[in-house]
Amino acid sequence: MSVLVSGFSKLSKTEKIDWLIKNHLSDQKNAKDILTQYWNSDQKLQQLHDEFIENTVSNYYLPLGVAPNFVINDKIYTIPMTIEESSVVAAASKAAKFWQTRGGFKTKVIATNKIGQVHFTYPGAFSDLEDFFKNVKSKLILDAKPITKNMEKRGGGILDIQLKNKTKALDNYYQLHATFETLDAMGANFINSCLEQFAKTFKAEAEAMLPMPVTVIMSILSNYVPECLVRAEVSCNVEDLAEKDIDPNTFAETFVQAVKIAEIEPYRAVTHNKGIMNGIDAVVLATGNDFRAVEAGIHAYAAKDGQYSSLTHAKIENGIFTFWMEIPLALGTVGGLTSLHPLVKLALQILDQPNSKQLMQIVAVAGLAQNFAALRSLTTTGIQEGHMKMHLMNILNQFNATENEKTQIIEHFKTNIVTHSAVVEAIENIRQ
Repeated sequence: MSVLVSGFSKLSKTEKIDWLIKNHLSDQKNAKDILTQYWNSDQKLQQLHDEFIENTVSNYYLPLGVAPNFVINDKIYTIPMTIEESSVVAAASKAAKFWQTRGGFKTKVIATNKIGQVHFTYPGAFSDLEDFFKNVKSKLILDAKPITKNMEKRGGGILDIQLKNKTKALDNYYQLHATFETLDAMGANFINSCLEQFAKTFKAEAEAMLPMPVTVIMSILSNYVPECLVRAEVSCNVEDLAEKDIDPNTFAETFVQAVKIAEIEPYRAVTHNKGIMNGIDAVVLATGNDFRAVEAGIHAYAAKDGQYSSLTHAKIENGIFTFWMEIPLALGTVGGLTSLHPLVKLALQILDQPNSKQLMQIVAVAGLAQNFAALRSLTTTGIQEGHMKMHLMNILNQFNATENEKTQIIEHFKTNIVTHSAVVEAIENIRQ
């Protein structure tokens, strides 16, 4: 049963664990062993991890893998991926190998603008507010100069501020809608600091110049970034899709139809896009970026036309198969965990220290590759054959299989279909 606690954050890590064990964990010895076995023996490194968030009691490990053989704009990459789901890294690697002999992946950054908003209400006439905004806009930018000067030296900063009238949707509701360029930084702190300064200046000037009061509700960046877009695609002659027993024309036509289904059927689109995010999230996590912000922005973009739809598209024209995707990605390669987490630093080194635009392209490719691999399986052998073979080791570990048992069972399932019940039966047969 949960109990209330006061001053928990002030307890030491050991005291926090003791409190958890006393109030929530019945197997006290085992629980303490599990939590402490993931502590890093390097105390300085452990302290760094402890200070990422509040109330840390242990480290939570996820596998860091790599997918080699990606050819992106004629440059070879090995892509680091952090994910717990079996088959994701294998699928990405397989797609990379498939396309490396067919021209590789082509990418381009379309735009890099990011958005922030000051949300406020004003009960007076819009014409008064509009005239006031025209007069105060330059001062909003001027008063933010102490915040923007360093970003401006690097070529970024505030691009524009607009007044948006939202009163048709909500009484008296308006926005200061600001556009930013943050270069290699994700820019959340920079944008939010600018917005809070806009709000301070706007409110102060309004008190002197408007007949009615402005009420600032909040100032915050948006994780919806439809003007921070990257495109990734692959293409080749249809006959070049031939492989093993797959007829290239049938494969291409079925593949395109599968994508079209995801374009018009939301139930399919959600799972289709989740597969894309398997690749995207894995690289975003490995490079220390905010995968929750990326997820929210991309899924909003998938519904931008009023219905949730596929992020990827495919076509056959004049004998050429093309598969592509345009997605919003706000990523950073400086600041945050990129300069703190040792594995994040290594991941960026593996990628040859990309800037934010290059990372956008790499991440988009990982998503497109993942989707290609999934659709290729779905429209040929089915998704379960490859997925369950990769999941086999997880099942064996659940049943504490010995190395000898693992060897026998892996050999058995080279020629048999992997299902959970079939694996359990195989283990039982060996143990009998």
